[in-house]
Amino acid sequence: MFVNVNGTKLYFDVDGEGTTPDGASMREKPTVILVHGGPGGDHSISKPYFSQLTDIAQVIYYDHRGNGRSDLCDENSWNLAQWGQDLKGLCVALGIENPIIIGTSFGGFVTLSYATQYPEHAAGLVLISAAAKVDFSSVYNAFERLGGKEIRDIAAAYWGNPTDNGRALYRDRCVPFYSYNKDASTDWLSRVLWRNETALWFNGPGNEHGRMDFRRDLSKIKCPTLVMVGEQDPITPPEFSDVIVAGLKTEQLTYHKFDQCGHGVVGDKPVEVLKALRQFINSVSVDKT
Repeated sequence: MFVNVNGTKLYFDVDGEGTTPDGASMREKPTVILVHGGPGGDHSISKPYFSQLTDIAQVIYYDHRGNGRSDLCDENSWNLAQWGQDLKGLCVALGIENPIIIGTSFGGFVTLSYATQYPEHAAGLVLISAAAKVDFSSVYNAFERLGGKEIRDIAAAYWGNPTDNGRALYRDRCVPFYSYNKDASTDWLSRVLWRNETALWFNGPGNEHGRMDFRRDLSKIKCPTLVMVGEQDPITPPEFSDVIVAGLKTEQLTYHKFDQCGHGVVGDKPVEVLKALRQFINSVSVDKT
């Protein structure tokens, strides 16, 4: 399905009912919005895992502008301020109030853009493998610890000068180190509708990926927040989440660091992550009965 948001057409999908019978009345479920990683990826990364939440919430997926099935748009609109505004605009267009936002990886960057621009809008935030500021030397060091100098050099070459060929090599050689569990399925890589041009525009220290810095604005966020990260995450190492947690002023903060876990916390720790998500959603849900 498509919806017009901020002058562009965004693809979205819905999993689960918004209202459910509850005795003699209908109960409205909270709305969870999945903010996918990338950039250049799509919402399919979140499927089917998050369908497990449909007994307690309605789940909305969407593709950012310039990503997946959404309009490609002008490349000058591929920036975090606009992506954050699109997330708010999606809520307005669909009539969603008090959403619970789950942002993973690059989706966490977008979630921070949205949350610092509209700090009163969300009922709760979940930041998975995210960053307020990226230190690329920490990324390269993490890849070297996991894969040796060759893997470090491939990562540094791609991020330092993003190209199609460098991205293909990085995906083939470095992305497998995102998962601590080497038996984890990689089917998601084939399901994604890739938009490489968006990634090349954003990625690396010379582009907005390197310039972004939400550290000073984190204190604006007051809503309940759940932060999760893997101890062996090479692309958003745990020290990035430490910075987020240190900057948040919300009194309702939950922080989980998972050992033997990489960037894909859902793939490496599916049971533990689902438990944390369900507890968080239940704790912040707004009763609209």
